[in-house]
Amino acid sequence: MFDQAWVLNDSVALRPEPFGALAYDFTTRRLSFLKDPALVDVVRGLGEHRDITETFDAVGVSEADRPRFEAALKRLADQHLIVPAPRSSPLVPRSDASRGPRIPCSGTSEEPR
Repeated sequence: MFDQAWVLNDSVALRPEPFGALAYDFTTRRLSFLKDPALVDVVRGLGEHRDITETFDAVGVSEADRPRFEAALKRLADQHLIVPAPRSSPLVPRSDASRGPRIPCSGTSEEPR
């Protein structure tokens, strides 16, 4: 699990809260509590890194705290709140991914004069 890229499931929304965040899955209607702001940072950063270890490094999760975070991510994966990132697509921050794929434009339909 920890040697691959993961992302927040497309059906899940995070709502910031003073204690961390609420995670709501619009497909299952399941509400989960992320009770650690650092865990929220990890979950939000998953899609921007090649694997969970790289995400931990970027967010600043200490070696001593990693087993606790790994257990939390395992529970989130078991609930399908986070899912493996598609292998065929490049890592794109979630805010950009919600806009759909980027398609290069080859120009206008008019020929140059």
